[in-house]
Amino acid sequence: MPSPSSHERSLEESITLHAQHLGFDAVGFCKADLPKEIEHGLRAFVAQEYHGTMSWMETRIEQRSHPQALWPEVKSVISLALSYAPAEEPDQTLKNPSCGNISVYARNRDYHDVIKGMLKQLAQFVVKQGGEQTQVKVFVDTAPVSERALAEQAHLGWQGKHTCLVSRHHGSWLLLGEIYTTLELTPSSPQGGKCGSCSRCLTACPTNAFIGPYRMDARRCISYLTIEHKGPIPHEFRTQIGNRIYGCDDCIMACPWNRFAQTASHLKLRARSDLIEPPLAELAQLNDQEFRKMFSGSPVKRIGRNRFIRNVLIAIGNSKDITLIPSAQRHLTDPDADIRETAQWALEQLS
Repeated sequence: MPSPSSHERSLEESITLHAQHLGFDAVGFCKADLPKEIEHGLRAFVAQEYHGTMSWMETRIEQRSHPQALWPEVKSVISLALSYAPAEEPDQTLKNPSCGNISVYARNRDYHDVIKGMLKQLAQFVVKQGGEQTQVKVFVDTAPVSERALAEQAHLGWQGKHTCLVSRHHGSWLLLGEIYTTLELTPSSPQGGKCGSCSRCLTACPTNAFIGPYRMDARRCISYLTIEHKGPIPHEFRTQIGNRIYGCDDCIMACPWNRFAQTASHLKLRARSDLIEPPLAELAQLNDQEFRKMFSGSPVKRIGRNRFIRNVLIAIGNSKDITLIPSAQRHLTDPDADIRETAQWALEQLS
């Protein structure tokens, strides 16, 4: 049966086809409205101090829970997802303690840049299709409103027990972005799927960061500790961090829905070979200039050399590899106090 011509397609169908042409793996539409539970949940999260040192979460809570509080003219949200499912086994580096493990999404280009370029192209198409009065704004982890909540409302998937989005077609390996628009678009239909009784993601967490299903204490999360947390990492978590030097994928890897995930199609989201199993001895030698060069265009660059070396030293301390002792010793006189303290801790573990 022939496909409908461009004149017969709805605006939503045209946007979906163009988004797929640009490389997006999932597209959904929803009203620019979120249930009040989103705001209540965020207020409770902050009140219990589960956000740790991420003080920006405390500000503008009302804006963070409602698109129209951010932009009063918005009528609809186009929610988009891009798969970053790895071609390699995501946990292979965890089995090699002399190498550093970088979270899958950060093994190549910064996804913010990749998705934003795609969103801008799609936004131009939306304006062209919607007419000259159409207004749009694009966001990729830059709007205060919950991307996961919008994606769930647009029926791209559902909130998993690990608090991330889960799709019956793409699993948990998904990066999200949105186009806010003044157009009135027809909301997408439900796709089905749920976690059921599965709790693999909860039990997979090395630091027991989950208080229960759908609830996390970010202060215990390895992604938070290695990326967001400033200062020395609390000793109680250092051993469980293992060789994870930037982020953690354990709860996402555990999701059984990943069996449906297709390897990332976007080349800039496929891992660089030098970031799959980078030797800790080489990483420990990086000065600021070398660090910036190695991670140019990578999300790793944003944590800075000092925080990165702090993470590398924890991995060295957990490695049980005595050949890495000199790599830790060289940082005992580092200008950064956190690095000196972590280097001393690493040497104590190796001895």
